[in-house]
Amino acid sequence: MIDLYSRAVVGWAAADHMRTSLVTDALDMAITRRRPPPGVIFHSDRGSQYTSGTFDTYCKKNKVLRSLGRTGICYDNAVSESFFATYKKELIHTRPWPTLADLKRETTDWIENYFNTTRRHSTLEYLTPREYELGYRHISQLAA
Repeated sequence: MIDLYSRAVVGWAAADHMRTSLVTDALDMAITRRRPPPGVIFHSDRGSQYTSGTFDTYCKKNKVLRSLGRTGICYDNAVSESFFATYKKELIHTRPWPTLADLKRETTDWIENYFNTTRRHSTLEYLTPREYELGYRHISQLAA
């Protein structure tokens, strides 16, 4: 789950399946971490996980409004598409993953100690998500 304001990854999950529970696990993390107000918007593609009755019930229970991209239009979900391309290039395809536990541990480390805190984003004027959330708006505001 990516916060569109700061591009910070705020919720994630990894599993050996693509069931709705994978999505709700990640959204549970995001909700726990961010405590969004009722009516927060969750945008996704039209994958079966996001269009299932189970996910609809979950969103209603958690006061999450759903937004679905148009069928076949990858640009509607461009932020997520870009993130996953980066994740695959910078972590997933860099080595073999003998166990799911290894992948989960390294994913957490990559997100928490690199993507959100060190990796600069052109969309954020080359600030990190953490810097942006701290209120910086231009890289020149940071001490050398």
